[in-house]
Amino acid sequence: MEGDSGSFRPQHKPNRWYKWNYSDFGFYFVTICTNDRIEYFGEIIDGQMRLNENGKIIEEQWEWLGRQYPYIGLDEFVIMPNHVHSILLINSEYNCKSNIVSKIVGTGRDLSAQNESIPTSESIPTREPTPTRTGHDLSLRDKTQDKTPIKIKSLSELIGAFKMTTSKKIHLSGPYDFSWQRSFYDHIVRTETELHRIREYIVKNPFNWFNDRNNQNENLFY
Repeated sequence: MEGDSGSFRPQHKPNRWYKWNYSDFGFYFVTICTNDRIEYFGEIIDGQMRLNENGKIIEEQWEWLGRQYPYIGLDEFVIMPNHVHSILLINSEYNCKSNIVSKIVGTGRDLSAQNESIPTSESIPTREPTPTRTGHDLSLRDKTQDKTPIKIKSLSELIGAFKMTTSKKIHLSGPYDFSWQRSFYDHIVRTETELHRIREYIVKNPFNWFNDRNNQNENLFY
């Protein structure tokens, strides 16, 4: 959840940041953990994550999320044995034809006045894949061509859809006791410099696994 320190390390708090509309345009750093930090998704070998069948489901459903909701962009993403790290872009002005202007305000201060580079859709390239389109995807595209407004889901709704669909698919193939932790950690990315730092943190996460706070032998969030 959003803290005031500017750090993107997970911190345990009960709710999203109340001052922020989580359907607004923004880059969000998200960490989702399994319940009790049980390692369901594979193992780290020589600094590389080796996905098992459950891990492959997680990967497939994350890509599904990007196809299902055309107003989101999938940035850096890594699956770890008991959690996932990701950066998700919500483009709240997807339905507009005009240039997108970032609404990221951080702690409420004018970061531009402090010579900070505020992320915008034009200044930051996303890593959104170009997957094969399904019939459902085409119907979503046709809606935008017909100028039918698409309701922008909040970050919690998007992560909820991801958690629900992954749980259903994993339960179908086993283990039946799989579950996610009830909530998730999020951080609103305030600057382009911060975005690059978080991307690097995500990429290096498998290599740093045995020193990671999310390792099952560590005390996550506390």
